[in-house]
Order: sequence, then structure tokens, then C-alpha cells
Amino acid sequence: MNGWADRLLHAVDEALNDDSQALELLPSQPGQHPSWMPRRDAAAHGAAAVVRTSGSTGTPKETLLPADALRASAAMTAQALGGHGQWLLTLQPSYVAGLAVLTRSLVAGTAPVPLLERTTDPSAFISAAGRLTAERRFVSLVPTQLQRLIEEAGPQRRMTSQHEHSPEELLEVLRSFSAVLLGGAPTSPELFERAQDLGISVVRTYGMAETCGGCVYDGTPLPGVTMETDDQGRVLLSGPQVALGYTDPDLTAEKFDSPTPGPRRFRTDDIGAIRQNTLSITGRVDDVINTGGVKVSAAQVQQVLQRQPQVTDAFVAGVADPEWGQKVCAAVALSHVSRTHPSIASLNDAVREELGAAAVPKHYELVSTLPQLPNGKPDRQTLMTLLQPEG
Repeated sequence: MNGWADRLLHAVDEALNDDSQALELLPSQPGQHPSWMPRRDAAAHGAAAVVRTSGSTGTPKETLLPADALRASAAMTAQALGGHGQWLLTLQPSYVAGLAVLTRSLVAGTAPVPLLERTTDPSAFISAAGRLTAERRFVSLVPTQLQRLIEEAGPQRRMTSQHEHSPEELLEVLRSFSAVLLGGAPTSPELFERAQDLGISVVRTYGMAETCGGCVYDGTPLPGVTMETDDQGRVLLSGPQVALGYTDPDLTAEKFDSPTPGPRRFRTDDIGAIRQNTLSITGRVDDVINTGGVKVSAAQVQQVLQRQPQVTDAFVAGVADPEWGQKVCAAVALSHVSRTHPSIASLNDAVREELGAAAVPKHYELVSTLPQLPNGKPDRQTLMTLLQPEG
């Protein structure tokens, strides 16, 4: 590794092994290295690290992660993946997925290779992966990163970076990973199938800062993780990987509990179903749109739109409306941006056929790409502003 990465890994190591220390990893600006600051206030509460949630739905929350939860998460991950290995760090350490890579590396005794900029540039990705020396190698990506890398590895693409490599070489590098973990946002069935067809070992992960990152892989809980749903279908996750709570005690009491006997439990904002110990996420607590007295799932409308061949991505939400109470609105990224009626008509027909007339969006914003947060999740606040009526 280089100097800043060595210092960062050492700082995380000290926080994991010294009860008097805790740190918060800070978001870095383009061209700058990640930084961190001590959080002795968090150490006093038993935390080793403070991770802020993405803030995709509101004000970010400060999550308190104890050393035992971070180590447990690393051990669970290794058990699920068939052993420890070396990691390519492509996600900012200020997010839990990046911190998890550092923790797994410390537990494994391996040195992660950082690639925090130009993560989807073929030359940069191939070069960084080439510095991995362990036989077992892993990388965590958000779906957008893998999608762009696969596009660059397509047979019709020619590398244009300073040190050119062939698309075939990029594809071989992607295939060389023992596992490519995908998280931070849902993985579309099309992307998952494409990656499998190309021989890339993809693992879809589900988790959040409050669970030290992914704790459910391809719908199956990691060893030691318990999944439940409450009467409303809200997903509850418990196990040694669960955070202590937040710096806000009232919010902690609302979202965390410790059943007796039993480990800590976190109440997510996701709605799901568990069948034969396999979890599927069907929506969010806050994604139900009441339009004209009919309840519509924004997640289901979004899934229908994303399956259409001309759509590369979509976001759906309810917007206040004097006539309907709420109206279904969608921001849609098309493969060839067009505002022609037939494109919208075909999208409407698809939604109507699968979900009924009430689910058809009453307003579309057509964009080239959806705005995203630095961790690859949709920038919900920007999208909601985009969908609001003018004036």
C-alpha cells in the first residue's frame, strides 16, 4: 500500500484494539485522500467507529459500531465466502462498505489495494487488480460500477485510457475475483444474469451501516444472523454484527432493541418476505403511494420500468397533488433519451398491464443518468426535487 493507506489501516486497527479510541472516517473530495478524526465521545459509549448513513432519505444518522460487531461481520463474511483473502478497495472508507473492507483485511492479515478514483476506468481497474498478490481476491462494488465495467469489457469497446488494455483483459480480471460483492443498491436481474453469463462470480449483498454492511448474501443470512419480519412485513435483523445504535438516544430506542435472551436487533425500513430462510425485499415502509385512494408500491412500479428494454434506470416516488392526494411520478434514464410519445406510451402500457391503471406514472422526467450519492445509491433528495411540479 501507499503512505496514506497504511496510516488509515493503522488507525482502524488501533480503534478495533483500544477501548479508549474510536474514529470517524470522513468523506474525501476528488483528488484528496480519505481522512479521519478521533471520536472519544463514541469510544465512551463502547464504539470503535462512527459511520454516517448515506442520507438518501433525510438527515444522515451517526451509527455507533463496536469492535466486536465489526470483527463478527468480517468473520461471517469469510465463512460465507469460503475463507479470507485480499481486497480491492473501491468504495470510500467513510461508508460502511469501505470500512468493512478495511476490517476484513485486518482480520485476514492482508493488505487491501486502494482504488478510490477512476474505479470504472478499465486501465486503472486492471492496474489496481494486478497489485493483488493473494490467491483469493475480492472486491465490493455498487451495481453501477459493475455495469460500467461490463460495458467497457464488451466486444465492441476499445480502451482509450493512457495505458490501453483490451476488453478481453478487463473481463479476465473481473473473472479472476473469487467473489464480486454487489451492494448499496438493488442489483437488476439483467445485470446479475449478464455477469453470470460472463463468468463473473457475483454475490448480491443486503445490509446497511447499522449491520456493519452486508449480512444477507443472495437472500441467505450470514452465519449467526437472524432474519424476521413483523406484522407489517418490516425486516428485522439481529446478530453480533448489529450496531450499538445511534448517537441520538431517542432514535436508538426507536430502531434498536435487545430481546432477552438474544443479540441486538435492528428494525430496518425495508419491507420483505422470508420463505425457506431466503429473504426478498419488496419495498420500503415509506414507498407506498396513496393515489386517489389506491395504494401503489413505488418499488414495484420502478421494477417494471427497469425491466423495459429502452430503460437503463428508474426512480419512482409519490408527489403531493391537490386532485389525487399523491400522484405517481418517475424519473427515467433511457438508453436513447427521447421525449417522443411512443416511448412514454410503451412504459405506461407495461405498468398498466402488470400493476393496473392507478400505478401508471402521471409525470415523467427523462434524463440521461440518475443523480447518485458518492456511494452509488440514488440521490433521493435531488430526485424528489426534480419530480416536484414547477412553481
